[in-house]
Amino acid sequence: MEQKVLVAMSVPFLIWLFIFKYLPIWGWTIAFQEFKPAKDILDQKWVGLDNFKSLFMDEAFYRVMRNTIAMSTINLVLGFVTAIALAILLNELRKMWFKKMVQTISYLPHFISWVVAASIISNTLSTDGGIINIVMLKLHLINEPILWLANGNYFWGIIGISEVWKNVGWNTIIYLAAMTMIDPALYEAAEMDGASRWRRIIHITLPGLKPVIIILLIMNLGHILESGFEPQYLLGNGLTADFSENLDIFLLKYGISMGRFSFATAAGIFKTVVSFIFLFAANHIAKRMGQERLF
Repeated sequence: MEQKVLVAMSVPFLIWLFIFKYLPIWGWTIAFQEFKPAKDILDQKWVGLDNFKSLFMDEAFYRVMRNTIAMSTINLVLGFVTAIALAILLNELRKMWFKKMVQTISYLPHFISWVVAASIISNTLSTDGGIINIVMLKLHLINEPILWLANGNYFWGIIGISEVWKNVGWNTIIYLAAMTMIDPALYEAAEMDGASRWRRIIHITLPGLKPVIIILLIMNLGHILESGFEPQYLLGNGLTADFSENLDIFLLKYGISMGRFSFATAAGIFKTVVSFIFLFAANHIAKRMGQERLF
């Protein structure tokens, strides 16, 4: 009651949350039916766990799960390392005009749609005038252009680097904000004691970022099966399907596109349950270790 204004401001969001996030949960019943869109919901045939059995017996499901977890892990590791590193480098810059320029340049790709970004990436990796092949040929690293987007072995790396290029600037914002909360007196005392810039980063900046890093890590582990859709869909092709198809593309390709709505819903429920398990497990581990946690 002491925060009436803030509570009132949160009401529209809570209404939106209920309508678009909680109310549609009734649709989970589709996973336990042989759902036909043209029929009344009360006339649907109930099939129990048959759709889940079909999901776990599908060989393609285990292939896309491997791809999903692999790409999510790569994105998670690269995203954390590059964002923290860039935030620290930006924080250490003393020329404000140069700092703002680097921030602007690194932020810009985030506002480009994946349709445009995928086109840029495809042209960059092209065998016909692609800058990557041109540079590698000039440096004599390769003897002939490489078909980067035609070899599945390169796909996970391409997705990981593409995600870093597109989102690293945006991801640094929260770390830069966290650095402003670190007491400047700590840096001054360390400098007076003769600590180098590197030691100040190791013993002051990184420990100051630790709570934020742990919270973000817990939240990202809750999205471990959310490896993306647009980049894989736009950059993938028949030659790289064994590596590019993830769980979201699987839902579209083998579920919705084939009219198997119940099958797709069952796969969606599986993804949600696994996400909850990862989220609560990560939060519990952080709690047991005495670290920051979500709840």
